[in-house]
Amino acid sequence: MTERKLLVVLAVVAMVIGGRAQHRQTFAPHELKGGDAPPAIEWSPPDLPRHPVQFESAEERKLKVVVIARHLEQPWSVAFLPDGSMLVTERAGRLRLVRDGELQAQPVDGVPRVQPGGPRGLQGLMDVALHPQFERNHWVYLTYHKPTATGEGATTLARGTWNGTALVDVSDVFESGAIDTEASRLVFGRDGLIYMSISAPGSPSIKRSQDPNDYAGKTVRLRDDGTIPDDNPFVGRSGYKPGIYTLGHRNGHGLAVNPETGEIWESEQGPSGGDELNVLRAGRNYGWPLVSFGRDYWGKRISPQPSRDGMEDPAVVWLPSIGATGMTFYTGNEFPHWRRNAFVAGLREGGIPRTGQLQRVVFNDLWEELRREPLLVELKQRLRDVRQGPDGLLYVLTAEDDGALLRIEPR
Repeated sequence: MTERKLLVVLAVVAMVIGGRAQHRQTFAPHELKGGDAPPAIEWSPPDLPRHPVQFESAEERKLKVVVIARHLEQPWSVAFLPDGSMLVTERAGRLRLVRDGELQAQPVDGVPRVQPGGPRGLQGLMDVALHPQFERNHWVYLTYHKPTATGEGATTLARGTWNGTALVDVSDVFESGAIDTEASRLVFGRDGLIYMSISAPGSPSIKRSQDPNDYAGKTVRLRDDGTIPDDNPFVGRSGYKPGIYTLGHRNGHGLAVNPETGEIWESEQGPSGGDELNVLRAGRNYGWPLVSFGRDYWGKRISPQPSRDGMEDPAVVWLPSIGATGMTFYTGNEFPHWRRNAFVAGLREGGIPRTGQLQRVVFNDLWEELRREPLLVELKQRLRDVRQGPDGLLYVLTAEDDGALLRIEPR
């Protein structure tokens, strides 16, 4: 038996014997062949503390983070109802209600059946958003993976009416038909239209992001009833899906409206490095997988040049990756030194567990990056989403099987 085979056998035996261990890795990086993706390091997060955690940032000093709701299963997104309640999606297919500061025991009725799991365990119920005229029409929107006859989920947009306790009259208003996809977000632009991200698949179908007749790896632009506006950039163009607004994306995990320019910004996960913030412009190509600042998981560069004529460069790049997910711009009064800052949630830095964080990005007057600051690293949690609440505070979702809704407050 060669030394390499012996190492593999010993590693497998150790994994079986210590299968319940919190921290394990099957192979050391130097034992991998070229083209092998290294196994993920498994290390369970610690329990969140029962008391508020005090912390500081460079420009807002006296802060604390408190747990609002616990025992959420892989929470993904949060939306704020006019009465102060919150709707939280769980990836397994449940919509939860937090009312008067308490997580209600029973999930909200009316959510369509979702396809959980998927080839990489990243499908299910995703985003939730309220219509801009919610107080008039009570419309709630969900992005999710709809089960198909082949047992795969297709990224879909549904709309229902909130009656105070449940969703009623729920129907699918846009079906992309894109299967083998991952994250999906949505946001209403200042034009009243819906912007929705549809992620790309992994290998071997990675080039679907560049296929104009496939919604995978795109953002789409829709009316509030799911129909396609006549002024979308590719309407009437042969070989192009008419809903496409931008193409060439890998994994769009966050969408937010810039508070000054009205532009839609997108947070996008790269592979090993190369997470991005992109400013979405109609009809533009953002390059994946032809250009990227990242490397593949086994170390090889995605492309020899990270830029190419005719493709959009990101506004911000992360090297190493933070596993960028949900994002928001801060516009409130509770943290005046954070106004105009972008906040981006992150799952982990450089592939290392227990390094999830909330990154604060500071810009100049031209929206060029000046500096960035990691926050909440001391919690050692994967972070999924961040939103500004109507009260001017920041709300953060952890991305754990035993997840939580957090709130950042002054102290």
